Amino acid sequence: MTLHAHPLLSRPSSGGAGAIRLAPGGAPDHAPDTAADLALAPARLHEGCGRARRSFAVWLAARMQGPVFWIAPRWERARLNPEGLADIAQPGRFTFIAPERPVDILWCMEETLRTGLVPLVVADLPGPPGLTPVRRLHLAAETGSKEGPHAALGLILTPGDGGAPGVESRWRMEPAHGPKTRGWSLTRLRARTAPVQSWQVGWDENTGFAAKP
Repeated sequence: MTLHAHPLLSRPSSGGAGAIRLAPGGAPDHAPDTAADLALAPARLHEGCGRARRSFAVWLAARMQGPVFWIAPRWERARLNPEGLADIAQPGRFTFIAPERPVDILWCMEETLRTGLVPLVVADLPGPPGLTPVRRLHLAAETGSKEGPHAALGLILTPGDGGAPGVESRWRMEPAHGPKTRGWSLTRLRARTAPVQSWQVGWDENTGFAAKP
């Protein structure tokens, strides 16, 4: 999978346990009101779905510091292209883990989140997990935030419209490119403290990303 884009999500300059917010144009401290509530809470598990879900995860990683663990089944044929990744985030930050059994994907994610050593842990899943695994991942992330240096964010990637129960938020990213423009449709399908909402995300090489309802 080749990715051609630049950072979409940014972490507030205050650091700590603040939410990771969308900042069009790469200016996290001066984000337009239309994107002010685009945020992912740390120390929790979130879900990304849709055809551009992997791009969503890479853009998130690009605007965070530190290592990224990317867990995907060994039999998955769609893998990140380092040449496309290099323009967005340093490939050396990524550690790719390829378990042979489906059960080991969530186990790897849980153990990594529990350490609090990795700011972002991504698990590319063949389908949504059940409520019990989701709860375990929430607890692991919360434990890691207390015992490790990072309030790690967990992100599971699921096909279609997702549907994992109990996640903190669910985001669907779909390509919406024009003949001469790059664009995506971003929808917050679920969040504990925010309503369903959609944005059109565009990219300009001079001004960066911009999101509007």
